[in-house]
Amino acid sequence: MATTQMLIAGNWKMNGQLQAAEDLVRSIRGAAKDDGCEYLVCPPFTALSTVASILREPGPRLSLGAQDCHAAASGAHTGDISVGMLRDIGCQYVIVGHSERRGNHGESDSDVRSKAEAAHAGGLTAIICVGESDQQRMAGTALSTVEAQIVGSLPEGANAVNTVIAYEPVWAIGTGKTPTLEQISEMHIHMQSVLKDRISDSSAASLRLLYGGSVNPGNAAEILKCQGVDGALIGGASLEADSFLAIGRSCP
Repeated sequence: MATTQMLIAGNWKMNGQLQAAEDLVRSIRGAAKDDGCEYLVCPPFTALSTVASILREPGPRLSLGAQDCHAAASGAHTGDISVGMLRDIGCQYVIVGHSERRGNHGESDSDVRSKAEAAHAGGLTAIICVGESDQQRMAGTALSTVEAQIVGSLPEGANAVNTVIAYEPVWAIGTGKTPTLEQISEMHIHMQSVLKDRISDSSAASLRLLYGGSVNPGNAAEILKCQGVDGALIGGASLEADSFLAIGRSCP
């Protein structure tokens, strides 16, 4: 069970035009209460400014994040976006190293680490994603695979303020399949051990570890009670206000 405030993060991925994004964030905000967790929404780049303007209106606090960033502060990087641009819009978080970025765009651990370093330098909290494939799970190398990703992706100076780790087994993302509760706990306990070896200051123990991969209102309560789980990174279920908030209200 978490000892810090849980983070319930919605990754909207490549979904929602402006009106849909506005409707969704207003629905979330209109029904959000003090549920004992921090809510975070991560819309597509095109909707960030619109969502940010709504979040500046009086109402329950929601944090804003982006789904990716470039490692450079500026330059000839057509189609990319910098941490400074995200910060300027109003983001507090940025997701880096999601398996869909690692798979679709060939991002390496080194690439992810550079993006996380840029996030830290620009004042954003990096949500570093890690997770094994189905083949790696079946081969019994899930723990070592995720450990290697953490070691390769975690920047120097990472701490509980500027970094969150999200464990998302690749085979569970959008498939409706989830690891057993025992497997989730085992992985999160292992990640805690890895982080204690990698982070020199005492914040390693309070760095939040999220679980992601087919989280929904029906399984959230049990998942969020697993040892070492400090919240959830949610995909499809974050596109409906009721399901997203139901997950948040499942926090122990």
